[in-house]
Amino acid sequence: MTTHIIRTEGAKLTVYLEGPEWEGAPSATLGDFSCETPEAGREVLRRAIEHIRDAGGDRVIGPMSGDTWHSYRVVSESDGSAAFLMEPTHKPHEAELFRAAGFSVISKYFSARVALAQTAQAPPAAREAFEVEAWDGRNPEALFRQVYALSVEAFSGNAFYKPISESDFLAMYMPVVPMLKRELIFFARRPDGSLAGFLFGIPNYAEGPNPSAAILKTYASLERGAGRHLASHFHKSALQLGFDTAIHALIHDDNQSAERSVAEGATVFRRYELLGLRLDG
Repeated sequence: MTTHIIRTEGAKLTVYLEGPEWEGAPSATLGDFSCETPEAGREVLRRAIEHIRDAGGDRVIGPMSGDTWHSYRVVSESDGSAAFLMEPTHKPHEAELFRAAGFSVISKYFSARVALAQTAQAPPAAREAFEVEAWDGRNPEALFRQVYALSVEAFSGNAFYKPISESDFLAMYMPVVPMLKRELIFFARRPDGSLAGFLFGIPNYAEGPNPSAAILKTYASLERGAGRHLASHFHKSALQLGFDTAIHALIHDDNQSAERSVAEGATVFRRYELLGLRLDG
C-alpha cells in the first residue's frame, strides 16, 4: 500500500493513497492522526489533502489507517469512561478538525455495555443448521486462518471493505494470542463440519490483569440465527468466568447486531463516526 507520512510541528498523520472504495469510487484515507493543538492539526490536514489532490485523488476517508482491518473511526460522543482494549481513541477536538476541513459523516457506530447477569439468560432454541462450540485452545494459527476465511466471505459486501492477504491478517492477530481466553471464542459449525460463523471475545485488559468486563469484539455468520447463538454462548461463558459486564464493541448503527444489543438491554456509552470528503465537490 502506498503511504506518505506528513509531520508538522506538533502534528502528524499518514496518507494511504490506495484506500477502499467509497460509493463505488476509489478513495485515499487519512490515518494515524495526532496533534498537540488544533492549529497544528489544521495544518497537517491541509497538507494531506493537498498531497492527495496532487496524486490525482478526489475522495478522502478518515480517520482510517488504510482499511477497516486496521484502526478507523473517531470518537464523537462519550460518557467519559476509560477506553477499552483495542478501542480507537482520539482527543475531543480531532473530529471537529476533520469537519472544519470539509469532511462530513459517512458512517456511524457505537459501543454499549450490559450486565451479564441481565443478558446471560436462557439460550435461544437449538438450530439444525449449525451447532456452537468453544475453541479448544489449540493451534491459534489455525484458529485465525479460519477466522480470516470466514471474515473475507462475510464482510466482503460491507461498505468500505478492502481485502487483505491472509499473511497480513495473521501478522495483525497472532501478537494477541497471549491475551486470548479460549472460553470467549466460539465457532458455529454446520453438520458437515464447515464453518457457519465465529465470535471473537477477549477480556478487557485495559482495566488491568483482572478485568471485570469481557469484550464481544467481532462476530460474523453465514447462517441465519448463528450470530444470536454465538452471542448467547459468549455472554453465558463470560458470566461463568467471573466477568460482570459485556462490552458490545464498535457496532455499525445499521447492523442487525445493533438491534440485538438494544434488545438485550445494553446501554450505549460511546459513539463514533467515519468521515469523508469529496475533493471534486
